[in-house]
Amino acid sequence: MPPTTSAIETTEPVVVIVGPTAAGKSTLAMTLAEHRDAEIVSADSVQVYRGLDIGSAKPRADEQAAVPHHGIDIFDPTDASDAARWCEVADAAIASIHSRGRVPVVVGGTGLYIRALLYGLAATPPIPDDLRRSVRERAHREDPMTLHAELAELDPEAAARIAPSDRQRVGRALEVVLATGKPLSAFQSEHGFETPRYRSRLVALWPDDRSQLHERIHSRARAMLDAGWIEEVDALLRAGLDPMAPGLSTLGYREIAARLSLGDTIDRGALLETVATGHRRYAKRQLTWFRKTLARHPDGIHATTAAAALDWLMATR
Repeated sequence: MPPTTSAIETTEPVVVIVGPTAAGKSTLAMTLAEHRDAEIVSADSVQVYRGLDIGSAKPRADEQAAVPHHGIDIFDPTDASDAARWCEVADAAIASIHSRGRVPVVVGGTGLYIRALLYGLAATPPIPDDLRRSVRERAHREDPMTLHAELAELDPEAAARIAPSDRQRVGRALEVVLATGKPLSAFQSEHGFETPRYRSRLVALWPDDRSQLHERIHSRARAMLDAGWIEEVDALLRAGLDPMAPGLSTLGYREIAARLSLGDTIDRGALLETVATGHRRYAKRQLTWFRKTLARHPDGIHATTAAAALDWLMATR
């Protein structure tokens, strides 16, 4: 079931921090939590997976001990995560946080999750189980360009918004149009995404200096590799995880898993450039997505620095 579009009454607005990868969202959320007696709800489509820690920049154990986190480690890597399932977890977490008189701080860069939380999801007819299995099997086994080309024929508007490498979203859009004969983009257009589910304060965090962001992306990718990202994936594969599992279809993980599963020697320098380039492209799509979200939000700002964002969040409630 998609999350309801009905307004959810809360005692205090939900704080939502969005922005591109490596913009400093998590650090800002931790700082705010320390000042506002808050708990964090992760809106990251990779951090939801158990065992995918290094490549998802998952909060460290000491950070989770200092500030309660929700929305992390909720799915096995073999599960196909989606915005509706994540939103159920996030809704429950927000209600629980409010019941304790604390402030929920939703933070992450997965735009679809944020939109589902703030505005609900477009209602679509049930997808037959056999069709869903077939499409998801193809999404994880076939060349992503093949499925994206098929989607472009059936739902060009959705295909224009979804990157070919985003197997889960390509698969979702494809299964909807195959099951209903109606493009997912048409269902979404009818929904409108205009009625807010929560009172919320939105900070869109991104630096004006794009080169600075690119440097941070490159440095973070290098730090992940230095911290044992390749070894993390190798351990998952040795434990029997299919290299085509949904959790390993995400950026960086899929490249490492593909090479390890073939027994290839990994050129760390080449892998670093592949991951950094992929994250830079992803950051560009995130900026486009969140600018649209911010434009429709009644109580939000674009902050170029974490300090400016913190000042705004602390000055008003």
